[in-house]
This record gives sequence, C-alpha cells and structure tokens, in this order.
Amino acid sequence: MFTRLADLIAWNLLGLTPGSRLGEAVHFFIEDVTKIFFLLTVIVFLMGFLRAMIAPEKVRELVAGRSRFVSYPLAVMLGAVTPFCSCSSVPLFIGFLEAGIPLGVTMAFLIASPMINEVAVVLLGAIMGWKVAALYVIAGLTVGILGGLLIEALKLEKWVEDYVWQIRMGKVAAPKVDTSLTARLAFARAEVKEIVGRIWTFVLLGVAVGALLHGFVPASFFAQYAAGNPFAVPLAAVIGIPLYSNASGVIPIVESLIGKGLPIGTVLTLMMSVAAISLPEMIILRKVLKPQLIATFTAVLFVSFIIVGYLFNGLFT
Repeated sequence: MFTRLADLIAWNLLGLTPGSRLGEAVHFFIEDVTKIFFLLTVIVFLMGFLRAMIAPEKVRELVAGRSRFVSYPLAVMLGAVTPFCSCSSVPLFIGFLEAGIPLGVTMAFLIASPMINEVAVVLLGAIMGWKVAALYVIAGLTVGILGGLLIEALKLEKWVEDYVWQIRMGKVAAPKVDTSLTARLAFARAEVKEIVGRIWTFVLLGVAVGALLHGFVPASFFAQYAAGNPFAVPLAAVIGIPLYSNASGVIPIVESLIGKGLPIGTVLTLMMSVAAISLPEMIILRKVLKPQLIATFTAVLFVSFIIVGYLFNGLFT
C-alpha cells in the first residue's frame, strides 16, 4: 500500500525517473513518511488504550520489595513497556528510591525506558524485520541490567542529590485511575496527539536523512570507510550522543544504513546512543543526580553500547 502510494506520487505525479538518485530519494521519503506515521498513530493509540490503567505509582509498587534477581529484569521490562516521557523521570526516580528500590534497579529502569519502547520496536520490526527488532530489544534489556548492576556495585548513592533522600512520597496515596472505556479511549487519543505531536519533526528529519543516504550515497562508500573500520562502532556511539531524537525518528536512518551494507552492530550502537543518551534527558536528571553520577551514567551507557556493537558485528559478520 505504501509502496504503491510512493510509486503514484514519485513516478506518476512528480514524473521522476525510477533508478535515478533524486527519484529513489523522493520515493524512499514518501514511502517511509506515510508508513511510519500510519504505524505510529495505530500503535500509540492501541498501547495508550492498554496503558490507561497503568500509573507510575503502580510501576513503583511492582518493583519494590523484590529480590535483585527479580527486580532487575522486572525493572528493565517495565521500562520497555512503560515509556514515560522525560518529564516523568524525576518523580519516578524519587518514588523508586523512596520505596526502598536500590539505585541500580532505578537506573536500570531509566536506561530501558527511553531506549526500548513498544512504538520503536514495532516500527523497527515492520520496517527492518523482526530479527533486527529482537536483537535491539535483547541488547537494550542487557544494557539496562548490566548498567544498573555496575552502578549499584560502585555504590554511587552519595552522588544522588541530598534532598531526594529526604522526600517521603510513599506516604501519599496514589490517585485512583479511571479505567472506564470512555476514559481509556480519551487517554489513547491524547497519547496520539501528545506523542506524535512531540516527535513528528524528528521522524521527518530522520526520514529525510535516510532518503538522502538511500538515494545519493553509494553502498561502496560505507563498504570502504565503515564496514571494516575497527573504530566505526565507537564513532557511531559518539555521533549518536548529540543527535537528540526519539528512537522512532532514527529508524529510517537505520534502514538506509543497513541497506547500504553497514554492519548491524554499528547501526544498533548508533540507535541506542541516540535513544538513551540525550542532552535534554541529562539536564532533567540533573535535578536529582549530581554531575559525577550523570557522568558515570553516561560513561556506562557509552561503553555498553560499544561492547554491544562489537559483539553483534562479530556474531553477524
């Protein structure tokens, strides 16, 4: 359906030539924009409808009081399926610690939440195949658990802002959630408006970059300079940090890079770096974390992404 629409617009209406650089770039842009926005709307609505019964306080209650063998996997899985926005990071962080949840488990949740969300995973699976999507999820869950364990082992509680330990959020009763059909439909519509409205510019920019790579950059370029370059993985991690975007906006770029022959580990490193390490997120977390912990948090993620990249490149060469 989306390919036919792109054919109609690019070849018939615009009169571009199939196989030409401009024609292929425009065709890629039209097909991916229509496909991604359609999938975004449907997926966000459905997940918003299902998530209408889940409050941040409920997430905290599910993790609190469990052993580390249970709490770490549970934290990253909840982070993956409850993609609360950056504005929720601070109250969630405080609530987790106040409930007695270890700092490492809390950080594992914060790592997984922006990096693995159901919208990005479904988009990645629909566009790149479920093998790539599964690899991304496995890598993200692993990074979340190992990153949290390392932060806990380093005993970095001293680098949490002092006022956080003095707050007693747990004694405040959680508000009752309206789970009626009308309320859930309204919540789902609001989710579509809020999420799509927040990330549509990133999606358009990502598709535009992907279209340029697809149409104008020959596959031989990446084969020559990146495919066998031992520094390609750390370079991808560095490049991803300042590229503030939602994970969904990076998928068209991922599609083009893999299509051009860039190794999957290098591409996954780029995607994880963009999704999990962003300047706005760090600025928000600065309200509850001292600079030393933010630096450690970023370094742990950076090194983890590089290890994941090399590992997947080695396994799927």
